[in-house]
Amino acid sequence: MRPFYENLPFICIFIAIMCGVLSAVIQDGRKVYRLALMMTAVIAVLSVVLLYFLYIEDVSFVYSMGRFAAPYGNAIKAGPLQALLATAFAIVMGLSLLGGGHSLFQDILPEKQGLYFAVTDLLMAGLLALVYTNDMFTGYVFIEITTIAACAMVMAKDTGPNLIATIRYLFMSLLGSGLFLIGLTLLNSATGYLLMEPLAKAVAILAELGQYQRPLVVSIGLMVVGLGIKGAMFPFHLWLPDAHGGATTSSSAILSGLVLKGYIVLLITLMTRVFGLQLMRKVGVSNILLTLGLLGMIFGSLAAMREYHVKRMLANSSVAQIGYIFMGLGLGTEAGVAAACFHILVHAACKPLLFICAGRLSTVSGHHRSLKNLRGSAYRDVAAGVGFTVGALSMIGIPLLGGFVSKLYLSEAALESPFMAVVLLTIAASTVLNALYYVPAILAIWVRPAWEEVRFIMLDVKPEDMRFDRLFFIADAVFIFLIFLLGIIYHPILNVIRAGIRLM
Repeated sequence: MRPFYENLPFICIFIAIMCGVLSAVIQDGRKVYRLALMMTAVIAVLSVVLLYFLYIEDVSFVYSMGRFAAPYGNAIKAGPLQALLATAFAIVMGLSLLGGGHSLFQDILPEKQGLYFAVTDLLMAGLLALVYTNDMFTGYVFIEITTIAACAMVMAKDTGPNLIATIRYLFMSLLGSGLFLIGLTLLNSATGYLLMEPLAKAVAILAELGQYQRPLVVSIGLMVVGLGIKGAMFPFHLWLPDAHGGATTSSSAILSGLVLKGYIVLLITLMTRVFGLQLMRKVGVSNILLTLGLLGMIFGSLAAMREYHVKRMLANSSVAQIGYIFMGLGLGTEAGVAAACFHILVHAACKPLLFICAGRLSTVSGHHRSLKNLRGSAYRDVAAGVGFTVGALSMIGIPLLGGFVSKLYLSEAALESPFMAVVLLTIAASTVLNALYYVPAILAIWVRPAWEEVRFIMLDVKPEDMRFDRLFFIADAVFIFLIFLLGIIYHPILNVIRAGIRLM
């Protein structure tokens, strides 16, 4: 009899889907909000249990679903890396909803709040499926589910600019999905499989025999580009600032911290479990990822420097941070993949913290979003000011914070690359550019403005906006704790990541 913990990935996905169905039926915003928070807590606990057993026993397993056995049918595969990512995704989802709850109920019409949380729950199910799937077509199905849910989260704040941003986001997402599907169709035509293990064996045989070389290269390229578009890889990121910068606070945090990572995690699975890093290097896809990652690190930061709208600045910053991840994957080594996975965790903690703190600082400043009108806002909510400062310093790469460790390991992985000098110089330049827009933002929120400016800002502040937000404070404190945890006690986390990559 197989151990019970092997059922946990399916149970987590099932819980998320059922909570989405219940949320659509109940419709009461406050009730389904509590249901969503409970759902993320339960999934986080179950994922921690799964992570414990898989890491202690140093195993991964395949969980077959449906009546058809391998090499056909549908299956889930879980190892230490998948359990770690599922844990992180559930925690970040819950904290993002917790930290942005005040703005959420102000920005979304009461009759749409139940549907919003239904979409959130389905998004959680989609992210878990992208992490655990061992079947290519199931991966494609949940790519589409995640896309639809993400678009709904952008347009939940029902304004004209948000609807335009949603249309742009949907157009680019469908382009990415279409390219992925075409690549998958070509690959299936050449191999006859959709389950990842038999597909990987067939791909290895074709590569060794030199058969179907052109279709194989084209299919790999299409799938990588498709997931790159959905993951905001440079230069396919132009939809991101409007979509993330204009959404309600919780949506911005979830979209930046989680949704982009779901597609990248599926890409990592394809690179390590299906194609193999050696084949990725051989066909030149790794070099393309490396080049676009390096360009994203620079141009994302340059775009962020030109922004005065705080949430759009953070959204452009995400392009730079996603560039770090693609750069790590483009190194084409296990060390690079491990460093990229660690940066996924760091960004998943830092960027939602920055978004919820920016949202709170805006709330206590009359809902102004420009850095000029946020001057001194940290004194109106010290917890939000501290959280924004910690998140920004981590993104810059200050020691004892998670961002420093991820940049350190990305630099270490680059030492094995023939492009070592270019990569290290780009990391250094990007770090300087990060400081050039985060440090002025930190100074802006902590510098006391003239009384005339304060009086102008406070005219738009409502009494309820100034009340102590207990739920935000909890989310803020936990995110800060996670960032310090990733920056200080990082060896065990990296050991889990390395074990997970080895067991892919």
